[in-house]
Amino acid sequence: MPVNYELLIGLRYTRAKRRNHFISFISMTSMLGIGLGVAALIVVLSVMNGFQKELRARILGVASHVQVSGSGGRLEDWQQVARKSAAHPQVVAAAPFVNAQAMLTFRSAVRGSAVRGILPELEDKVAAIGAHMTAGRLQALAPGEFGIVLGAELARALSVRLGERVTLIAPQGLVTPAGVLPRLKQFRVVGVFEVGMFEYDAGLALVHLADAQRLFQMGTAVSGVRLKLADLFAARAVAQDLAAAVGGSLYVTDWTRSHANFFRAVQIEKNVMFIILLLIVAVAAFNIVSTLVMMVTDKRPDIAILRTLGATPGSIMKIFVIQGVLIGVIGTLIGVVGGVLLALNIETVVPFLERLFNIQFLSREVYYISELPSDLQRGDVLTIAAVSLVLSLVATLYPSWRASRVQPVEALRYE
Repeated sequence: MPVNYELLIGLRYTRAKRRNHFISFISMTSMLGIGLGVAALIVVLSVMNGFQKELRARILGVASHVQVSGSGGRLEDWQQVARKSAAHPQVVAAAPFVNAQAMLTFRSAVRGSAVRGILPELEDKVAAIGAHMTAGRLQALAPGEFGIVLGAELARALSVRLGERVTLIAPQGLVTPAGVLPRLKQFRVVGVFEVGMFEYDAGLALVHLADAQRLFQMGTAVSGVRLKLADLFAARAVAQDLAAAVGGSLYVTDWTRSHANFFRAVQIEKNVMFIILLLIVAVAAFNIVSTLVMMVTDKRPDIAILRTLGATPGSIMKIFVIQGVLIGVIGTLIGVVGGVLLALNIETVVPFLERLFNIQFLSREVYYISELPSDLQRGDVLTIAAVSLVLSLVATLYPSWRASRVQPVEALRYE
C-alpha cells in the first residue's frame, strides 16, 4: 500500500525534539491557548443557557404562555373561549383571570400592586405559583372569604404576616351624595409566594376570582383566559391559530411578545459573549502562524532536500498544514474535555471557589438567581469545536504556502 509520506513527516516534525526550543514553547502556548479559549467558551455559553432557561422557567411560572383577553379588558363568556382554546392540540390547560391595579395598605405602609383574580384549582394547571409558596397555600383562597396571597417582597414591604388583614383600595369609586369615595375592602393574608422574580414578588397579589369580580364590579365577566402549552416555543404559532379560531374582538398574545425585549436582551448578550471569547481562540490559533513561520525557517534545509528528492510544492505545503492542524486538534480536544467537565460540575466548583476565597458571585439581594446555573448543549460544543478547528486550519495556510515556495538552491547555498 502506498504510504502518505506527507502525513508521516508532518507527524514526525510534531513529535521530534526541536533544535530551537523556543519554537516548542510557542507551539505549546498555542495549544494551551486554544484549549483555554475553547473551555471558556463552552463554560460561558453553558452558564448563559442556564440563566436563560432558569429565567424563562421563573417568568413563565407566573406569566401565561398564551393569553386571550376581551375587548376593553372584559370577557363575558370565558368558558366558551376556554373550550375553543382547549381544542387546539398544543393547549394543555386554561384558566380565567381578572387583572386590576390597586393600593394595599397595612398600618402606615402603602404599596401599589397588580391584583389578579384566579380560580386556585385551575391556576395551578397554568402557573407554578403554588409550588413557590413560602407560607400558606394557594388553595386557601375561597370565594366570599376575601383571602389574599402576596408576593414575598410585597409582604415584606408592608410588614404583614400570615393571618393579618390588609386593606385593598380599588380604583373604582362609589358615587355618593358626598362625592366619589374609594372602594375599600379588607383582605386576610392566607399565603405568601416567592418565585424569584422581583417584578412578581414585589408587585403581585392574588385573590379569588369571585372576590375580584365583586370588588372590581366585573359581574360575571373576567379579563381573559390564560393558556398553558405543551411546547412553549410554539406559542407564537398557537397564538396565530387561536386568533383565527376564537375570532370576534378578542385579543390573543403570547409570552414571546409580552417579554420579547427581556429574552432578546439575554440572547444578544449571549451572542456578544460568544464573539468576545472567540477572540481568545482566534489569538491562540493565529499563534500557530508564528510557530510555523519559525518552523519553516528552521527546516529550510530539510525542505530543500525533500524538493530535490522529488517532493512537489503541494506536498511540502501539506506537511506543515498537518503540523498546524495537529496543534489545533490537540488544543481543541483539551478545551472540549475541560470545558464539558467544568460545565457539568459548575454547581460544585463555584461553591468551592466561594468558600475558598470567601466571596459570593451572585448575591440574592442583587440578582434574580443566587446559584450559577449551567445548561450544556451539544450544539454549542460542536459549533465551538468546529470554529476552533477552522481557525487553526486557516492559520496554517500562509506559513505552509511560504514553505512550498522555498527554492532548493537558495536553501542549500550556505549549508
